This record gives sequence, structure tokens and C-alpha cells, in this order.
Amino acid sequence: MNPLSDLLLSGLYAPALAVLPVAGVSGGSPDASSAVSAPLAPTANLIDAAEAEQPVGEWQFRAFREMARAAQEAEAANQVRIEQRIIIRIAPATASRQGVVPPERDLRRSLFSDPRRRGGGSHFEERSMPQCVPVGGISGVQPDGHSRLVLFMRDQRIVSTDLGKACNARDFYSGFLVERSTDGMICAGRDKLLARTGSSCALGKLRQLIEVDDGD
Repeated sequence: MNPLSDLLLSGLYAPALAVLPVAGVSGGSPDASSAVSAPLAPTANLIDAAEAEQPVGEWQFRAFREMARAAQEAEAANQVRIEQRIIIRIAPATASRQGVVPPERDLRRSLFSDPRRRGGGSHFEERSMPQCVPVGGISGVQPDGHSRLVLFMRDQRIVSTDLGKACNARDFYSGFLVERSTDGMICAGRDKLLARTGSSCALGKLRQLIEVDDGD
């Protein structure tokens, strides 16, 4: 054969022979069935079965606790606390209610002056009463003097309260605001009245005003 053609043929066959699988020899001759490739080795990131059966280590418990704590903190951060506050406004006494009790100056005179000097008629006396009244039962308010308020109740009762020397009753001429309590009551020594001027005064002792004829 031509040497040049032999060289070309050897160059063509050499790569093909290089990619043929290495076969085992059975009985001195190659067997096609033995040319099956070997199974793949397990990858490095897989856990060995014997290792998986071992008890869980302390570091794994610690990691779990940290994950649980982080989840609880994230849940707490996502919670929003909503507080609802209801403010009730007590309006000034209407003209019809003010007619029940004399105006501020006459009211104080009827409360504290001598009946004999008023020339007869009637006057108001203070009586003890429970120190809580329903806030929804107040229909109006009227200032009386420097630190005194008169509350007009829907059940026709008239209640007076002291605000203390540091408070000015005239700040409540336009009424007052009070936060609604869970029991729906307004109580002396517990609740505070907020004026539109921004002043806040504690509700003092409650007394009921009773109209008494001067002849009694």
C-alpha cells in the first residue's frame, strides 16, 4: 500500500480507537456485555447512611433554637397593637337647662347666702351622693365660680363638683372632653376633664344640689 495512504488511515483510526470503552477480557476475548460503564461515585455533598443514623449533635439543637427564636422575633415585629380611645364631649348647658338653675352669680348666692337675706323663695342645698355618675347621663355643664362646675343630668338631677384651686372653671365654659371608661361612668378622684383650652383637671367630689323652699 502507498505509505502516504497508510499514514492518512492511521491518523483517522487513532481518534476512534481512543474513545472506545475499555472492555474486560473473558476467556481471552473481549465481551460486549462487559463494556458497561461503572456506576457513578456518590457526590461529595451527600450524607453517608451511617452518619445520618448517628444522634443529633448539640450544635444542631442550638441551631434549631436560634431559628425558632428568630421566627418568634419576626412574628412579634409584624404584630401591630391597636388601641381605641373614645373621647366623649359634654356640651355647655342649653338655655332651657340653665333656666333650671340661676346664672352663675345667682347660683353662688343661692347656695351660700343666708335665706333670710334673699327675701324668701327657694335655695339650693348640697347633699351627699354616689361619687360616680353615668357619663352618658350628663346633658350639659355650667361653670360656677373659680373652680366649680355644675353638671345637669338627664334624669333632672343637678350635680356640683370641685376642680381644685389650680383649675379655672371658666376654661370649661364651652364644655369638656372625657375619655370613656370601661364601666361607662365618670367618677370623682379617678377621671380627668379636658377643656378645649388644653387644661386638664381631676374631677373632685360630687354633690347633689337640691332645691329647697325658704319656708321649709
